[in-house]
Amino acid sequence: MRTMLSKYWLYFVIVVLLIGAGWIWASRDDGGAQLQASPQEGFLAPNFTLETLEGETVSLSDFEGQAVMINFWASWCPPCRAEMPSMENVYQKYQNQGFVILAINATHQDTVSGAANFVAEEGFSYPILMDTKGSVSQLYQLRSLPTSLFVGKDGLIQEIVYGGPIPEADLQTRIENLLGGRQ
Repeated sequence: MRTMLSKYWLYFVIVVLLIGAGWIWASRDDGGAQLQASPQEGFLAPNFTLETLEGETVSLSDFEGQAVMINFWASWCPPCRAEMPSMENVYQKYQNQGFVILAINATHQDTVSGAANFVAEEGFSYPILMDTKGSVSQLYQLRSLPTSLFVGKDGLIQEIVYGGPIPEADLQTRIENLLGGRQ
């Protein structure tokens, strides 16, 4: 009787080991050949396409190989308004080194006229994109305004900053890190 039990126990252990080995083989890492897009640090930034205030179509994928700051903002948001001039300063300093800012107005929570008036007052030169339906805000699981995502040249999200304003010196440090060191 005891031999019969240990025989079944041995078969059970072998089956469990085979299932475990099969699971490990099926879920192995294939060297990162298929990276997932997700609005989280360490993942590819999900692609999107929006229109600018001028009606041009812009996609995140247009800036492949560049360091990108994606900034969600609204004209009624005091911290957003406070950090955007600093963003302009760092954009002017680093744009020729492969850095771009995509400032996405959460238009579904704002107005086109409010955004356009603020941009005209300040004279920002980086792309201002209009998220009129809130689809990109939803895609990026927007929690608060402002929200800034720092995307490396490889397309991976390096850092997400909720709230603001981000001091200009901190923006510079983050951008220099994205570009690969001190400039």
